[in-house]
Amino acid sequence: MAFSGLMSLHSATQAAPLRWAAQNDIQTLDPHAQNHSTTTNITGYAYEGLTRYNEKFQPEPSLASKWTQISPTQIRFELRRGVKFHDGTPFTADDVVFSLARIRQPQANMQIFVSGIKEAKKIDDHTVDLMLDGPNPVLLRNLTNFRIMSKAWAEKNKSVNPQDYKAKEDTFASRNAMGTGPYRITAWQPDQRISMVANKDWWDTNKGNVTEISYLPIKSDATRVAALLSGDVDLLTDLPTQDVAKLKADPKLKVLDGPENRTIFFAMDESSDELRGSNIKGKNPFKDRRVREALNLAIDREAIRRSLMRGLSVPAAIMVAPGVNGHTPDIDQPLKADIEKAKKLLAEAGYADGFEVPLNCPNDRYVNDEEICQAAVAMWAKIGVKAKLSAQPMSQHSVLLQKYESPFYLYGWGVPTFDGQYTLQDIVHTKTSGVDGKGNYSRVSDAKIDQLVQAMKTENDVAKRNGMIREALLRVRDEYFFIPIHHQVRPWAMRSNVDTLHRADDKPEARFTTLK
Repeated sequence: MAFSGLMSLHSATQAAPLRWAAQNDIQTLDPHAQNHSTTTNITGYAYEGLTRYNEKFQPEPSLASKWTQISPTQIRFELRRGVKFHDGTPFTADDVVFSLARIRQPQANMQIFVSGIKEAKKIDDHTVDLMLDGPNPVLLRNLTNFRIMSKAWAEKNKSVNPQDYKAKEDTFASRNAMGTGPYRITAWQPDQRISMVANKDWWDTNKGNVTEISYLPIKSDATRVAALLSGDVDLLTDLPTQDVAKLKADPKLKVLDGPENRTIFFAMDESSDELRGSNIKGKNPFKDRRVREALNLAIDREAIRRSLMRGLSVPAAIMVAPGVNGHTPDIDQPLKADIEKAKKLLAEAGYADGFEVPLNCPNDRYVNDEEICQAAVAMWAKIGVKAKLSAQPMSQHSVLLQKYESPFYLYGWGVPTFDGQYTLQDIVHTKTSGVDGKGNYSRVSDAKIDQLVQAMKTENDVAKRNGMIREALLRVRDEYFFIPIHHQVRPWAMRSNVDTLHRADDKPEARFTTLK
């Protein structure tokens, strides 16, 4: 969420504190540990990349002031001079080299953002060459989320290695942040508050006037809305769908809305020979395409949009949202619910009586996440599939998935690069020991998709590459590897004195925020 901010102390006279609430807390302050949107949003206030996004989500210089292509596989980055970490130490090429080695360690969960980088070669204190495996059409977009840490600070605080989140490791870097960014994170009280103050020595000039930020994770919908209505909160980015109309009608508030580049979906264990917790022994129903198609056909996406989401969703057929390169309306035509056809497919697959399977869902991360799961359970029951729902906070849900312990689960996938390769490479490509398939917790494996992903990684011909992305998205759709539900629409509500720019990545940025 990047109040990424960019604040200068707008006239050092009057502080402008911003109180911002959402339902989900961060998972860690370690910038390389967890690929979790709320976490990367907040850590993005303290840590910066070589590049960042402008208002239109185009990459622009950040810690790198410029870059030059020496060859298709060698890009020279000139590092911004005079930049200091929050502890006053200078930012140099050593920090970039160190951060690349750190983010690539297996327990880190952010490797996709350095995918295709073979080496960071120090030329001098302010010059680094990134040596690539091949041409990399999304390099500058990836680098926005490759956050640079201080080598000296990490060494001093025994945080050279990234936190192993799934092992519940606790480190100095998981509890403290020290970057070059526009804000210093001064305190994190889990599930209560994250406090930030503007970095008066930041290298850039902030266009807004926010000098302090309090981020308040408030799980209860009613409590979040009450806090906004009472004036205890200035900005609310997780709005209960049932309250949006009421908030829009309140003259003390204003509501901004727009599409988010996030798709909500169900994923199935398509690898195990037997499903964990199922009553079917000795085989895995999810390996059968007919079963996956039946589960898709049982879902009434339009009913979910109308009743649960109050119109604030776009029913989905593919795994990337509008606004992401690779999405086109002609291939994103969701299936209409067809219970009879779904029953017939299950019977053909040998499951005329259906089957039982555990279903894991978060209950504090996506809009109406637990309610969507409850609705899906009722829909699958109509075809004889008994999904046994277990809902828990995202912090626990993430660990479950990263340990590959869920046979069936709800998840949401945003696309910070705004390019379809990100989704295909991370959650669809066969899991490998490296970057590819790092987030493929359902262990989908398809040789054709793998081949397309490998080709698109280094294809600079835009039309040819977009054709590869389209072909892969269609194959994911037509093999029913996932059960996409919808693409989220995200309204934000705020006090009338708050001006900010709605962001499709659902990450408010303080550099685009002013309090009057």
